[in-house]
Amino acid sequence: HVQLVESGGGSVQTGGSLRLSCQVSGFSFSTYCMGWFREAPGKAREGLAAIDRAGTTSYADSVKGRFTISRDHAKHILYLQMENLNSEDTAMYYCAAASKSGPCGSWSLSHSRYDVWGQGTQVTVSS
Repeated sequence: HVQLVESGGGSVQTGGSLRLSCQVSGFSFSTYCMGWFREAPGKAREGLAAIDRAGTTSYADSVKGRFTISRDHAKHILYLQMENLNSEDTAMYYCAAASKSGPCGSWSLSHSRYDVWGQGTQVTVSS
């Protein structure tokens, strides 16, 4: 069955780094637009980064230059490398696939177009 499983979250100090992984199974990983999102308590779910089949990426302004999305087609893993973390990055992080929306486009940071979600992994940044 279709499944996304995130890992790699944890606690880190301000300025630190983490790499999140999202293991994909049950569908054609290479076909869909894939994205990373986060949700902090009391805040709306925020689109962070997206990547299409060709490797074209898009980023939210809040993470541009600090976060890097990538995908390993052979291993069916989506990654999010996060650098220079700060307290504003504390949140639950989710990977998602847009299986019904075609290639990534101007919508790719909008969570409403993604229909397959992982369970999330917590990232906590402290000073």
